[in-house]
Amino acid sequence: MTLESLLANARNWAEPPAALELHDDVLTVEAAARTDLFTNPLTGEVRNDAARALLVPPAGDWQFSARLRVDFRAPWDAGAVVVWSAPDVWAKLNFEQSPDGPPTLYSVVTRGLSDDAVGWPLHHGPVWLRISRVDDGFAFHASLDGDSWHLARQFSLDGAPDVRVGIEVQSPVGDGCVVGFDHLTLTPSRLPHLFDGR
Repeated sequence: MTLESLLANARNWAEPPAALELHDDVLTVEAAARTDLFTNPLTGEVRNDAARALLVPPAGDWQFSARLRVDFRAPWDAGAVVVWSAPDVWAKLNFEQSPDGPPTLYSVVTRGLSDDAVGWPLHHGPVWLRISRVDDGFAFHASLDGDSWHLARQFSLDGAPDVRVGIEVQSPVGDGCVVGFDHLTLTPSRLPHLFDGR
């Protein structure tokens, strides 16, 4: 069974999407209108209604990656890969529509409040996103071709022993967006090179 088919199973969705379809090994997911996953560090407002599907990763070090195409319609529309420990302890790497420029890489690490960081422009994709577990920490990488990876962030989730990993879609101020996921992999492997992502 492929990861695409596992994630197409409604039982793996902690929050359901507006629509979900698996066709020709592409998992197409529609974010519902005005949904997000973010805890505002300035106001404390919690948004926890974005659709996300989560799987149990292998023990020890692992790597999870996916290729994304996003039908951007409104600012902050995004598809993401996410690592989840608890409602207030999680992190995600987004291919997201910047409100004042081209689609951009964003990363969010939440330990109580969300720490939001802007990466680099990615234009219209597709883009590959990856989460690697390395000992007690994690690394985010992005790629335009699935071969050459660039480090976006390294971080800790306060030593969270039990996490799940998966995908997320959001449309915080819009009427929804559609994200296509394919080339999903989840492997029990150690990231050998942090900074060049090999």
